[in-house]
Amino acid sequence: MNTALKITAFTAGLTAAFGLALGVGHATGRGPAPAPAGTTGHGGHAGHAEAATPADHLPGGLQVSERGYTLSLDDPFVTAGTPTDLRFRILGADGRAVTAFQPSHEKELHLIVAPRDLSGYQHLHPTRAADGTWSATAALPAAGTYRVFADFTPAGATEGLTLGADLHATGDLRPAPLPETGRTVTVDGYTVALGGELTPGRSGRLTLTVTRDGRPVTDLQPYLGASGHLVALRAGDLAYLHVHPDTTAPGPEIGFTTTAPSAGSYRLFLDFKHQDAVHTAAFTVTTEGAAAPGPAAAPAGEPAPTTGETVDHQH
Repeated sequence: MNTALKITAFTAGLTAAFGLALGVGHATGRGPAPAPAGTTGHGGHAGHAEAATPADHLPGGLQVSERGYTLSLDDPFVTAGTPTDLRFRILGADGRAVTAFQPSHEKELHLIVAPRDLSGYQHLHPTRAADGTWSATAALPAAGTYRVFADFTPAGATEGLTLGADLHATGDLRPAPLPETGRTVTVDGYTVALGGELTPGRSGRLTLTVTRDGRPVTDLQPYLGASGHLVALRAGDLAYLHVHPDTTAPGPEIGFTTTAPSAGSYRLFLDFKHQDAVHTAAFTVTTEGAAAPGPAAAPAGEPAPTTGETVDHQH
C-alpha cells in the first residue's frame, strides 16, 4: 500500500496521498479501461481540528466506487484537441443516479481533470440535470490518459467523498517528464512565491504569496468561500486532495498546514481570485530524500503522458 501524504488545513482536517503514473505509448481506438489502481479515502471538507486518521485510511480518488457510490462516465473515450462534453452520473448502491447533494464551498460537486503527467489541471463546476446527469465542457489539448475526480458530499452524509475514473483521449503521444518549476512561478501577470517545505514525517506550513508588478496583492477575492484552494497530486499513485487554507486575510499570503510522511515528488495547483478572474499557479515540489522527477514506464497497456501545461476553470 502506498504511503499517504497528510495535508491538514485548520479549516479542513484531511489526509491523502497524491499520485501520478508516467509512461510512453500510443492511444488509439477503444478498448477496456484500466482497473483503478487502489482504494480511496475521503475528499471532504469538514472540521476545524486535525482529523485522527487510522493507518488503513487510504487516499481519495484512487477508485471508481466507494461506500456504495460509483462514478459513471457516459463515455470514457474522447478525441484530443477538441472541446469535450463530459457527462457522468453518481450512482447509488441501487444503481440509480443520485440527485441530492450537500453543497460544499458553494457547489454541489467539484470536478477536477488532470493528465497523468500532471502537466495540466482543470477545476470544473458541472451542472446537474433533474435525472442526475452532470455535464461540463473540458479541454483535452493532447492525447493520453486523464484522471477525472468527482469531489462531493451526498445528502445526509457526514463526510465528503472523492471518486476517480480514467478518461482516454486518442491520438499520438510523446513522453514527458514531470514539469519542473522553481519556488516562484508567473501566471497571467501575477508572481506567486512558494514558501515552506514538505518534509517527510514532520508537520510544517506552506505559504503562497501573490504579487503583481512587484507589489503585494492585498485584495484577493474569496473563491468558492475561501481565500484560495490547493489541489495536490503525488507522483506515483494518482491520489488526490482538495484542501483549503488556514488564512482568511485577502492576501498577499495564503497558508496551508502540511505533513509529508514519505519522500517523493508532488504537483501543487493553487487557485486564487483577483479582479473577478481565477488564476492557477502550479508548482513541482520534491521532498528531502527523493530523486528528481522524470519519465517512468507506464503500466502495461497504458499510454504515455501528455505534454505542455494547461489550467482551466469553470465558474
